[in-house]
Amino acid sequence: MSKQLQRAIARKQQIQIIYLGRTGQATQRIIRPLELTGDRLKAYCLSRRAPRVFHIANILAIQPVVSMRVV
Repeated sequence: MSKQLQRAIARKQQIQIIYLGRTGQATQRIIRPLELTGDRLKAYCLSRRAPRVFHIANILAIQPVVSMRVV
């Protein structure tokens, strides 16, 4: 999981995550990861339109966001 996050940070790539929140509810978010520090990920959450800190242990799944552009 950490390698995927580091790769997304290096590439400035948006990712989609499934995250287990404090209340135990799973949410789906699109984020732009900024920094990985210990067991936490600092990111800009496009779903909430605000900076957020995510506990890595609560990230259940990661998937790259692929934008479809027609040229």
